[in-house]
Amino acid sequence: MATYDFLLYGANGYTGKLIAERASDYGLVPLLAGRDGAALSALAASTGFDHRVIDLSDTTGLDAALQECRMVVHAAGPFRHTMESMVLSCLRMQKHYIDINGDISCFEQINKHDSAAKERGIMLLPGAGFDVVPTDSMALLIKQALPDADRLRIAFASLGSTLSHGTAMTMSGKLGEGGMVRKNGVIIRRPLGEHGMEVDFGGEKHFVMSIPWGDVSTAWHTTGIPDIETFTAVSPSVYRAMKFQWLFNWLLRSDVVRKLIRKKINLNPSGPDAAMRSKARSLVWVEAGNNSGETASVTMSGPEVYDMTAHAALLIAQRIIAGAFQPGYQTPAGCYGTELVKQIPGVEVREVRRSKH
Repeated sequence: MATYDFLLYGANGYTGKLIAERASDYGLVPLLAGRDGAALSALAASTGFDHRVIDLSDTTGLDAALQECRMVVHAAGPFRHTMESMVLSCLRMQKHYIDINGDISCFEQINKHDSAAKERGIMLLPGAGFDVVPTDSMALLIKQALPDADRLRIAFASLGSTLSHGTAMTMSGKLGEGGMVRKNGVIIRRPLGEHGMEVDFGGEKHFVMSIPWGDVSTAWHTTGIPDIETFTAVSPSVYRAMKFQWLFNWLLRSDVVRKLIRKKINLNPSGPDAAMRSKARSLVWVEAGNNSGETASVTMSGPEVYDMTAHAALLIAQRIIAGAFQPGYQTPAGCYGTELVKQIPGVEVREVRRSKH
């Protein structure tokens, strides 16, 4: 029998710490893990949980730690550099895998292990946080309301909060790479901020621009809708500036610029403090359309994005440990339906609105 409910790798990071601090609320006992021994020791002392100092390159140590756990919650980014080692360890040790990643390329890479995961009877479910639990749930809700939808637009807004070090570092590693959409079922590159529009998130309007959000990958698996575009709220001035980014993409991709940006990130606080999180909000809007001119849309409001991530990851871990899982590669709503997000404290889903043009 496993000693611990899950291995929390990256527990010393900003979001990992939030997950560790709330694990007891869900009746879960994690084994804290990561590379920073001092930070892990401090977190272990404050939470009462055991910890292991393990580098992802230490396959023997990683496999041994996983042997003590029923599954892993992977919270160490940038995920494009960390997720493959952890997924392979989960496959070797036959342990379920979830993460809080939102990178399209990571979703696509993890999906390549679908057959291997099915053979071993384990589930691989990336995107178990704000990326992409709320948006994936709303995408499925809209698909159910408009079954013949052939296009999907997803927008979100994070109001009153700021980025954690991990999120900022992940974004810095993708500077200059542009955007992505799904067209006719295929992911293609498009300019970052190619499209902008004003969205009514349910009584309040915000300007949004197109970005390469994780749903470009996951929403297709969940809904089967072939055309998908994702957006985030920005100021119109930022949107206008993005129109010229393509001129500087070569510079943004350079190691010199990225190192300078990472250095600046490290000078900032690790993420929003508790007071900021308590006041911040998140908003989601999803709209689908079909060839008959019908549209359906829904909006959702919820707590601050990092708070939502911690709750979502723990809810999913709780369900897996209770035996509710599907072997192979899965998406949050594809596995758990539209009700999962409603169990997160502070989430409100409004009624689906339909119209015909």
